Amino acid sequence: MWSKICYFILTKIMGWTAADGPVPEEKCIILGVPHTSMLDFLVSYLYYTGVGGHAKVMIKKDAFFWPLGPIMRSLGGVPVDRKKATGVVKSMVENFNNAEHFQLALSPEGTRKLIKKWKTGFHYMATQANIPVYLGFFDWGRKVVGRGEKYILTGDVDADLANIQKLYEGMKMTGRHPEQYCYNYNSDKNAPFEVPGREKGIIYERKNSK
Repeated sequence: MWSKICYFILTKIMGWTAADGPVPEEKCIILGVPHTSMLDFLVSYLYYTGVGGHAKVMIKKDAFFWPLGPIMRSLGGVPVDRKKATGVVKSMVENFNNAEHFQLALSPEGTRKLIKKWKTGFHYMATQANIPVYLGFFDWGRKVVGRGEKYILTGDVDADLANIQKLYEGMKMTGRHPEQYCYNYNSDKNAPFEVPGREKGIIYERKNSK
């Protein structure tokens, strides 16, 4: 019943279209791009629950206080200490190895702010746990959300990240805050941002968005 309610809210009330069903594998990582708003979580939760899926999301441990803790866990929240990146990867790999069903949804951008280089934690998790990665998306321009296609990791972090961002670039999506989405991969931290619909070669101001 709850899945039907979620699907109704997503499609009939909010006007979104679900592009596909849940991931067939019991264990996987589903990327969520472009992440520019806190509402991305609402859209992705309604979508994946609505199509019969159940995914976990990493949430900073400070948010798990009473009475929010039980609510966070019921929504798939997994408490993590983001100040210890290696510890997060290790704990997630352990979750994958110990659970029969563990699908983790995360944003490779790692923030709603405009950034140039995405985080690599998902790559290490997937490689160490030997699980597939799906190129999930929420396109606010077309109002289409999906878990996307499976991407086979090569083991080369930089090459995989560059290829994944290139695939997302080809999808020509729009974030809720378009100016916060950077699709081009560049390992040079001093390189300029390229933002869809904006003039290239300019480093845009970083700001928080809801």
